Parts: sequence; structure tokens; C-alpha cells
Amino acid sequence: MPQLDESLLTHLPPFSKLERRQLRTILDQASSRRYEPGTAIFEEDAPAERFYLLLDGYVRVVRVTPTGEQVTALHIPAGQLMGFAKAIGRQTYPATAITATESIALSWPMRLWETFAAEYEGFSTETYKTVGTRLGEINNRVVEISTLQVEQRVASALLRLIHQTGRKVPDGIEIDFPITRQDLSEMTATTLHTVSRLLSAWEKKGMVESRRKRIKVLDPRALAAISEARIE
Repeated sequence: MPQLDESLLTHLPPFSKLERRQLRTILDQASSRRYEPGTAIFEEDAPAERFYLLLDGYVRVVRVTPTGEQVTALHIPAGQLMGFAKAIGRQTYPATAITATESIALSWPMRLWETFAAEYEGFSTETYKTVGTRLGEINNRVVEISTLQVEQRVASALLRLIHQTGRKVPDGIEIDFPITRQDLSEMTATTLHTVSRLLSAWEKKGMVESRRKRIKVLDPRALAAISEARIE
């Protein structure tokens, strides 16, 4: 495998405070792999043997309910760590990570986690910020499911996705990875039929545009009015 360049890590928060020689040591211990869309990088309840840094692409974090239903818990964009079970006191992965697009990730043996946390400035701080952000997002979704109407939940989910991973295009903001109506229904604890009905109604009003595995928000303010969310 060609030697990875230190510039891959210099702009990423967990490693941004490190010297070039430290980055070289970290990269020399890493494995790099390219994943096709729809590939499980790691699976729920499997032994947590490695932790990962997503260099390129997007990943869906999926949980399976006791009844066997698949639920999308959140999405992870490029530049973030994932699979860090050690940081939350687990020996197994709490969820499955599935690539939403072609993706590239670095990984390290989990035994190196404590070494990274102890020796590399900023690694622990940034990692626990990420843990807190993801837990906060999941908690917010639990509250949404408990307190909001379906229409509000779907609008809130779309706003959250364009805020996290949106790509500006001439007529709006496109969610920058393939997402289906089924994905959106799993994220909002509703049915595929309901999501399809809402998107069709919003398309007629010029608020969104939905094509095969692609959703574009044309009028974020109109969605915010529905969700009662604040535009960032």
C-alpha cells in the first residue's frame, strides 16, 4: 500500500494539534480501505476490534430492533471517527455502519485507543465532543418522535440532513449522499407511505425535489415553518 500522506489528518479535529512526526506515527499504524456503497464496515454486536476514521464518503449508522426492523440512527460524514466502542465502555459495536456512498476509511486496532488518548493532544477532547454531539442528536430525535407530529418530524429530519451534509446547488440544497424514502421513514419512525405522501405534497408546493435516491430542499424556510425548527 502506498504511504499515506500526513496532510490527510492535519485538518481533522482529533489530529489538528499534532506535529508532523506524530501524524506519521499514527498513519504508519493505520490500515486504509475503500468500500463500495452498501458495505458494512462493522456490524452491531460484533467484537469491537478496530476503530475508524472516515476519510471520504458517507456512512449510515443502523440499529436493529427486537422485532428485526432496521432503523437508521444517524449519518456520519467524512472527517469523523466512528466505531470507537472503547470510548463508551463497550467491547462490541453498538450499531452497524453501512456506507451510503463509495467510501474510504482508515482503521486502527482498538488496543491503540488508550495510547492515542493518552499521548496525542486533542484526541480525547475532540472524540468526546463527537460522542456528545451524536448522543445529543439521538436524544433530540427521541424527543421529536415523542412530541412532534409526523409532518414536523420529516421536515426536521430534512433540515438536519441539509445542515450536516447539504451541498448548495443553483436552486436549493441537496443532501449530499443517496437517501431513499425508506431511509427517511426509518429516521422518523413513520411509514414509507406517509413519507412518500408528504414529499409528493411538498414537491407540488415547490419546497423539495425528490428523485431516485436524491432529495433536494428548495425552500428551507418553508420546511422550518412546518418543523418549528430554527434555520442555522
